[in-house]
Amino acid sequence: MAFQLPFRFNAPPASMPVGSRARQSKMMEYDQPLVWVTLLLMLLGMVMVYSASISLPDSPKFANYVRWQNTYFLTRQALFIAVSLAAGLFVFRIRIADLQKAAPYLFIGTLVLLVLVLVPGLGVVVNGGRRWLSLKVVNLQPSELMKVVAVLYAADYTVRKQEYMHKLTKGFMPMAAAVGFVGLLLLLEPDLGAFGVIVCIAMGILFLGGINAIWFGGIGAVLVTIFISIIALSKFRRERYFAYLNPWQEDNALNKAYQLTHSLIAFGRGELFGVGLGGSVEKLHYLPEAHTDFLLAVIGEELGLAGVLVVIAMFYWIVKRSFDIGRQAIAIDQTFAGLTAKGIGIWIGVQTFINMGVNLGLLPTKGLTLPLMSYGGTGVVINCVGLAILLRIDYENRVLMRGGRL
Repeated sequence: MAFQLPFRFNAPPASMPVGSRARQSKMMEYDQPLVWVTLLLMLLGMVMVYSASISLPDSPKFANYVRWQNTYFLTRQALFIAVSLAAGLFVFRIRIADLQKAAPYLFIGTLVLLVLVLVPGLGVVVNGGRRWLSLKVVNLQPSELMKVVAVLYAADYTVRKQEYMHKLTKGFMPMAAAVGFVGLLLLLEPDLGAFGVIVCIAMGILFLGGINAIWFGGIGAVLVTIFISIIALSKFRRERYFAYLNPWQEDNALNKAYQLTHSLIAFGRGELFGVGLGGSVEKLHYLPEAHTDFLLAVIGEELGLAGVLVVIAMFYWIVKRSFDIGRQAIAIDQTFAGLTAKGIGIWIGVQTFINMGVNLGLLPTKGLTLPLMSYGGTGVVINCVGLAILLRIDYENRVLMRGGRL
């Protein structure tokens, strides 16, 4: 049975010629392939999270979870997916015009949450990072929420300031100040990975919105300099970067490059078709964070190159459809919707590239999850919210192209 949304388009007038109604009916009401690809990624992620976490209760670090036996992470991930789908359906029903009006307020509200994370007693510290707010049942990660809010805010800003986009002071500087403040809060957590993704989102949308090319190139060079300086001035980040350059050196392999070397071993063991679902050895307390940041390594070990290529192809489809939907929206004068769709594509694409690059040793180790697949409540929910917005943009495109009203 095909997946059905809880509403339908208005039927064409009875006076419309039969041939015209037949031609219009060929257009689907929503992007079914995009929905199915998203669901498949989440379900595959749930299976792989279960496989990667099945031995974790044996570790002293996760000893408190033993009462749930080996299904603790599976149960919670299934719950997260259910909540994500409900949140996605709710957001899908919100008009894009309403999201545009709410964008500045959402941005300010998320900034407040980022500040609250840094308040002692409110922010939850995990593995040395203060990135979560405790909601008793689950922890909320505001940096994940800021990713989708940054898409909406940058798209709204670009539309509002369109006539100033070629000017530095009125066009770029206000947005740069906003992103810089977000970056400062994220670096205090610290969460350099989320900061990098948000900068890419903002810069990408500004570029698509028509910012002056000279300013864009100069600002890009400044941002690269800033990121290099952050790494150079931080002993921990500097050591991690040099370990990445030579991970197999004994000191590095047993210290800063420990995760990277075991991730590469996992991919090596998987070869073309993997050792079989559940057959991973690296997940047996050798590869840290196998169910979150390094889930792709477990996929590579158990499903091989074939499984990794399937995952890459599905993410490529999502990013491609984001840009296709964005171009379609801009073509019918829905500029905010078009920039938002492309911004979602940039967000999913950049975060996926960084996570996969880290797992494969192409990039230095950085704590970013694989969208839709890695274990985590806030991440999966926000990913679904972002894709629900993308589906809503596509839905409104189809309504307008049929001559309907929103």
